[in-house]
Amino acid sequence: MSAPLTPPPPPHEHSARDAWQPPSDGPAAVPFQDSGSTGHPGGWYGQDGPGPGMRTELREAAVTALATALAGVLLGVLWWWLAPRVPLVGDVVGDDWVVYFKDSEGEQAVGVDGTFSLLATGFGALCALVAFLLRRRGGVPLVVALAFGGLLGSLLAWRIGVWLGPAQDVIAQARSVGKGVTFDAPLKLSAKGALLVWPFAVLVAHLGLTGLFGPRDPDPAPGPYAPDAAKA
Repeated sequence: MSAPLTPPPPPHEHSARDAWQPPSDGPAAVPFQDSGSTGHPGGWYGQDGPGPGMRTELREAAVTALATALAGVLLGVLWWWLAPRVPLVGDVVGDDWVVYFKDSEGEQAVGVDGTFSLLATGFGALCALVAFLLRRRGGVPLVVALAFGGLLGSLLAWRIGVWLGPAQDVIAQARSVGKGVTFDAPLKLSAKGALLVWPFAVLVAHLGLTGLFGPRDPDPAPGPYAPDAAKA
């Protein structure tokens, strides 16, 4: 067997021209770093990092909606306690009992709806403040949970107030107290639109708090190849 005519090149022998040289001028390329990587939490643009995942946001939204709705129990008790009483009086016409308003020009019935609306406004603002202090990031699930919880809370407060108030059978009450004796009318919400006061108030309050005191998005840093403003 004959030996090769040309010997192999010595190992690790490379020409100087094969070595890569960085460019003489201009910044060196910086590898892109995602904001969710393990490096700098701000990523390329120095952001605050990714927020909670969708599953976490949905869980927090569910808790927020439940807590907001349960606050309706307190609203119902306060409404029953603070709402003005509507006086009624019973009379016998023939063989039948008839119930009349003792003061036909009184504004107690309007005051009942007004009391519910004022309390619902206060509860909406309070729930928005608590939610903002606990989670300043906000987010669509949180806002939807506040509005939905406020609606459920209003419905719960309405039913609890009616349940705590006088009995609904006014004829039976008139018979029990006697003819011409004044008694309180059942607690009733005449304007059903008052049920929407809480959801509307919590949305407006939360939007205002987020707009005034919420975290601001940082200005994006200029890219690595952005032209110098002085040379423009």
